[in-house]
Amino acid sequence: MTITINDLYIDLRRRFRAADISMAELEARELTAFASGADKRMTADWAYRYLDSETVERAHEMAARREAGEPLAYILGEWDFCGHTFQVNPNVLIPRSDTEPLCQLAIQDAKTLDAPKVLDLCCGSGCIGLSLLSEVPAARCVAVDLSEDALVVARENARRLGVTARYFTAAGNALSLPDERLGTFDIMLCNPPYITAAEMEALDPSVADYEPRMALYGGEDGLDFYRNISRHWVRMMNPGGRMYFECGWKQAQDVAAIFDARGMHDIFMAEDLSGIMRIVVVKANM
Repeated sequence: MTITINDLYIDLRRRFRAADISMAELEARELTAFASGADKRMTADWAYRYLDSETVERAHEMAARREAGEPLAYILGEWDFCGHTFQVNPNVLIPRSDTEPLCQLAIQDAKTLDAPKVLDLCCGSGCIGLSLLSEVPAARCVAVDLSEDALVVARENARRLGVTARYFTAAGNALSLPDERLGTFDIMLCNPPYITAAEMEALDPSVADYEPRMALYGGEDGLDFYRNISRHWVRMMNPGGRMYFECGWKQAQDVAAIFDARGMHDIFMAEDLSGIMRIVVVKANM
């Protein structure tokens, strides 16, 4: 039977609701648009556009994977962040919209600087640093991650955004000493692993079973990366440079205290999209 794009959307929404998927409408719309090749922002004509049986079958096959717990972003192989669509796979964390305020704060800062040098530490897919480059044409970014597989994804995303000439990647561990050959930076972007041991035990299976553990676990109290960065990676910052950190929902005060204890007292905290204090901005005084 021939069905429209809107019919497919309704079918997928019904399936996802029955499977208790929390954002059934959003995910059904994303999957419908991806499978059909339709613009998800232009849904008004979905009721008048028909689909062939192969497209419908493929959409329902992907829906079955989602019902089994696989994150939709990995099924689609891409996800939106800060107005751009980034390639993702199980080697990188899925970009979250709650990280966008951190990115916007850093972009505002970068626009006030002359040719800023940016360090994207624990870069994953590269979505934070690359979003900044797309808004600040004079900026250059070095992206560092322990996972070479993640860096492959980051480089592909740089290619997609057309910023490869200003984007460089390097393997590195934020829990180790920095490679000082990377140079010094005006801005550090860092969304490190910060999940605590207790939280790891309670993670939703769609995260625990699919997203990379090395990008999630931040030590017993979730603060290992912030401690090492405060001890060693701050030397990579130019005087007056700013470091932008995401942290867990109860960690902002603790992260601020770590840097304050190291003599960095110019610190402010900001809320994510849910109104939770999860962004910590530290001014380097090295």
